[in-house]
Amino acid sequence: MKIAVIGSGYVGLVVGACLAENGNDVTCVDKDATKVRMLQRGRIPIYEPGLEELVRRNRAEKRLTFTTNLQQGVRSSQIIFIAVGTPTGEDGSADLRHVLDVAREIGKAMNGYKVIVDKSTVPVGTSEKVRDTIKKETNHPFSVVSNPEFLKQGAAIEDFMKPDRVVIGAEDTRSAEIMKELYAPFTRTGAPIMMMDCASAELCKYAANAMLATRISFMNEVANVCEAVGADVDQVRRAVASDRRIGPAFLFPGVGYGGSCFPKDVKALLRFAASQNYDFQILKAVETVNDRQKVRLLAKLKKHFGNLKGKRIALWGLAFKPKTDDMREAPAVPLIKGLLEAGASVVAYDPEAAKVARGIFGEQIEYASKSYDAIKGADALVIVTEWNEFREPDFTRIRKLLKAPVVFDGRNIYSPEQMRSLGFTYYSIGRA
Repeated sequence: MKIAVIGSGYVGLVVGACLAENGNDVTCVDKDATKVRMLQRGRIPIYEPGLEELVRRNRAEKRLTFTTNLQQGVRSSQIIFIAVGTPTGEDGSADLRHVLDVAREIGKAMNGYKVIVDKSTVPVGTSEKVRDTIKKETNHPFSVVSNPEFLKQGAAIEDFMKPDRVVIGAEDTRSAEIMKELYAPFTRTGAPIMMMDCASAELCKYAANAMLATRISFMNEVANVCEAVGADVDQVRRAVASDRRIGPAFLFPGVGYGGSCFPKDVKALLRFAASQNYDFQILKAVETVNDRQKVRLLAKLKKHFGNLKGKRIALWGLAFKPKTDDMREAPAVPLIKGLLEAGASVVAYDPEAAKVARGIFGEQIEYASKSYDAIKGADALVIVTEWNEFREPDFTRIRKLLKAPVVFDGRNIYSPEQMRSLGFTYYSIGRA
């Protein structure tokens, strides 16, 4: 099939590369000429395992091209994905300006029947707005489809190529059949293609992310209760997760969720519910708990040291999760800001996110090129992101490099008993 993907950010680039991998001819369009030149040279502006190789292979096979020419992309394609950002507005709602600007330009460029696919995460009613915007610009026939993405950063290619489900909101048979044909190769192992109305499809992504965010915040609350009563949240979590009605996913306590999806989508769903005169109280609590959890380690640091002024604190992990360089809403950000405000100095190490962190903090903190370099002479080590390389370090070496053997583990990746037997003062989340 001939496909255009408008927007070559995280979602658009993964969608374009994966569709090309299945033999489709894909044109990725982006208004950022610098980004397009980089992509044309086979370099990608984000870190996502396996994506660079996928882009290079499909470029070499001439199935994947990049351009700033939206009109060219639209005219040469039958299916057009809109995959531009929907940032959080000042009131918490999803900002649809970029989506509707693209819809307007698509309408102007159309030269025949097209299927316009909303891939961006958008609130209920967006498909109607896109349809109305395009209709003002063209007399050509077209269909608007809602097709939310469910991509986890760090596993996006696997999620697209082997989806749990494909959700398609379509209001007419013609576009529904085209979309089912497009996704058939990705669902051969039995994953369902779930056909529904556009409003229901638009709500699916928000509902899924809000549910996952709720599980995280709930387990963080349980962890805080465990600390108060001397219980072990790991034991509680395992017992809860063994219930088949609940399961183990997203029940790990820590320093809160971050990234480009959960915080933004929780806010957007809250705002959308409010616009419909509905008070979504559970999500309000989820958001409040998460904001509080992000500074949980800071409180533990202040309690341990009393005064952080002049202390040198080593951080392992900056990205909001492993296998990404994304620091949007990352727990490391408020933690670092709090440490700096308290007069501490910070030296951080992350396998991928140091460049992004420089864009946030500049030279306010130090950046180590190796994990052990970060902890040399530090008063404490703080684990913020659970990268695999942090899971089984050389603890003897860590003890020698630290001024004092103090570790604050925000991801519960070490055993309290082992750490204490090795002579560490050890703090974690929800464990005595």
